[in-house]
Amino acid sequence: MFSEPEKMAGGERSRLFVYNGGFLTQRRVRRILSLAGYDIRLGLPKSDDLVGVWGNSPTAYRGLNIAQRHNVPVLKVEDAFLRSLHPGRSGEAPMGLLLDRSGLHFDPSTPSDLETLLATHPLDDTALLDRARGAIARVHELHLSKYSAFDLNLPPPDPGYVLVIDQTQGDAAVTASNGDYARFREMLVIAQEENPGARIIIKSHPETVAGHRKGYFSDQDLNDRVSVLDSPISPWSLLEGAVGVYTLSSQMGFEAILAGHKPRVFGHPFYAGWGLTQDEALLPRRQRNLTRAQLFAAAMILYPNWYDPYHDRLCDLETVLNTLEAQTRAWRQDHKGWTASGMRVWKRRHLQRIFGKHGKLRFVTEQPESKKQPHMVWASRSGDTLNATRVEDGFLRSRGLGAELVPPLSLVTDDIGIYYDPTHPSRLEEWITTRETLRPDQKLRAKRLTARLLSEGLSKYNIGHPAPDLPTGHRVLVPGQVEDDASIRLGTSNIRTNLDLLRAAREANPNAVLIYKPHPDVEAGLRDGKIETDLADIVVEGTDPATLLAQVDEVWTMTSLLGFEALLRGVRVTTLGAPFYAGWGLTTDLGAVPARRGARPSLMGLVHATLIDYPRYFDPITGQVCPVEIAVERLAQGTQAPTGPLNRILSKLQGRLATHAHWWR
Repeated sequence: MFSEPEKMAGGERSRLFVYNGGFLTQRRVRRILSLAGYDIRLGLPKSDDLVGVWGNSPTAYRGLNIAQRHNVPVLKVEDAFLRSLHPGRSGEAPMGLLLDRSGLHFDPSTPSDLETLLATHPLDDTALLDRARGAIARVHELHLSKYSAFDLNLPPPDPGYVLVIDQTQGDAAVTASNGDYARFREMLVIAQEENPGARIIIKSHPETVAGHRKGYFSDQDLNDRVSVLDSPISPWSLLEGAVGVYTLSSQMGFEAILAGHKPRVFGHPFYAGWGLTQDEALLPRRQRNLTRAQLFAAAMILYPNWYDPYHDRLCDLETVLNTLEAQTRAWRQDHKGWTASGMRVWKRRHLQRIFGKHGKLRFVTEQPESKKQPHMVWASRSGDTLNATRVEDGFLRSRGLGAELVPPLSLVTDDIGIYYDPTHPSRLEEWITTRETLRPDQKLRAKRLTARLLSEGLSKYNIGHPAPDLPTGHRVLVPGQVEDDASIRLGTSNIRTNLDLLRAAREANPNAVLIYKPHPDVEAGLRDGKIETDLADIVVEGTDPATLLAQVDEVWTMTSLLGFEALLRGVRVTTLGAPFYAGWGLTTDLGAVPARRGARPSLMGLVHATLIDYPRYFDPITGQVCPVEIAVERLAQGTQAPTGPLNRILSKLQGRLATHAHWWR
């Protein structure tokens, strides 16, 4: 049994002899075992080898018999408690494994490594318990469970019901707790007796709903008080409305504890016997009383071997939560499929790669009348489109310009409005308001992300050469913008041109060193906005904005994203329009900003909403959605999303097509 640091650092390797084909055919299982120090072998073990078996599966007896015959230890392998979007029988690889040399977490006949942790580990380290509390909050907020493909748009039943949790017939966790038809029916009867007059809802197991295995309850158990729920509603939503929870040994009993319940338990799952459950049958050797954070720390941080698919290595729980956050968001948005309009031809291949994995993405000329599938539209071409999700490039986009047909590593999806249009609310505004208060784990993640962005010198496009030596004095950076851009049309009032912006900055700062930076698209001759002026002391062209921001004292802008990037670097920002980051108390706002922006988040709250909550990110190496940390790493390494032949051909014709940009933008 290893501690978390020991597992992640690696150690001595062991030969693991297996007699179950799943160890050979499931690539992810083999890889996690290898990273944990186990080399899979076929044949017969020697004295210093181990035998690997999958839980109490029907084939486990083969390995157990050989281990007994050759007197070698057994490594029992099981899926971790946060497994995947869908059940393993649907073919999805696990996010982690439980590797136990003593027993099985669900089998009370022998103490498992997890039970030993719970019984003997001090579980009193402040940092460990803080991590546990933060992770519990994230698991709840993200609606994560062993299988996390829940449709959050499905409403739970009206609150006030008692939840009785079904399990699958013949499951090893049921057998280990002496579960059978009689035991489940006894549990249902007791639930009704102990809650007279209350509605009873039987929660079906996901594998039963998927048609893989039958449950213990059937239509014969239903009556005017008892109903069955088999829709993919999040267990966290169900637990919020429940007044009682009854289970034999389901993992949902563990989640009930985390949600604040004290579930009635009729078997001996790992979470029973520690003072957090009402146990029908006590297990005498479990005498310790634990807190929820202690139970979670042992079961979710110290015990499992978690896997990072982006780096092909073992990782900590927080990395897995980041991964599942990205994956579940994509599935929940995409599983019904999409229709899409307003998408340029060159973008479609990349959009299909990002949004078409879980459901079909169908490109159409206009929004269909049918509402069977959600509809997306490129934000700048949405017009008066109703009930559509607007799509736009993200804030950490690429190494190269969108106008040069470089595909993005991030996109934002907004089902309310779009971030650059202050005339209407947006989903980003809601996120910023939500993040007015951050938990410690959220603040830490935002701080680490900001530090990485600054250390790598990353910005939206990540192009340009280092800034030249600038004149001494109070330096005010004025970023130029594309004057026909939607953020200018919708987010400005009196100051609407680059020339007017420079005049306003000069008038307010007559003795300052005014530095004007043209927009990269304008410099490339691809968009409007070029000016000739002597208002600036210096014009910097082809310059990486991150290197400029390190040398300036202030930024004056209409709506440029560079104002947000300046805030990250501690540079004062004055806005003359209403960019998404204005109006929250972090900038000096000379333009009109929406009165609805009344929240006062910290800078880290703004970072969390803008770079973690709002965008979706794409990993060009694995071809999967990913968390922001992976996108930042790929940008720092110079890794780009793959481009198709159409992009390459058009990019070579940019000079000739510049006056007809509407064809290809």
